[in-house]
Amino acid sequence: MANGIVIYYSRTGNTKEMAEIISGAMNDAGLQTDCKPVSDVKANDLTGYDAIVVGSPTYYGNMAAPIKELIDETVTFHSKLDGKIGAAFSSAANIGGGNETTIMGIIGAMLIAGMVVQGDPKGDHYGPVSVGKPDDRVRQQCERRGRRIAELTKKVLG
Repeated sequence: MANGIVIYYSRTGNTKEMAEIISGAMNDAGLQTDCKPVSDVKANDLTGYDAIVVGSPTYYGNMAAPIKELIDETVTFHSKLDGKIGAAFSSAANIGGGNETTIMGIIGAMLIAGMVVQGDPKGDHYGPVSVGKPDDRVRQQCERRGRRIAELTKKVLG
């Protein structure tokens, strides 16, 4: 049976809140999903999941160092991530604070590893973004993304 993980780094709790909403929606949609801070995840753990969702606050338009470190550690086995479902999300302090560049950095690494990434024609196209604490719009986008990831994972990987 397919499974998933939502990995996040969060200083203020905003990215953590988004992670919990996404993983909750994935579980509600029937995909067994763990939600863990990046400090509790080893790169090799990723090979045991069918869907991998990564969330980071935006620092200087990029992902936080602990997220980048985890991604860098997958380079020795990234072909083992080929065909897995991937997604990303981000939070920032300001509008235009680099949320999309952060998400695209994470997605870029996923694509290089051969992962399948689905966009969204409605709302946050690349992945959910929050400016500050997640509001109702962000919560809805996180729930939608979680459901879509679960549905795609079950469709593609069983």
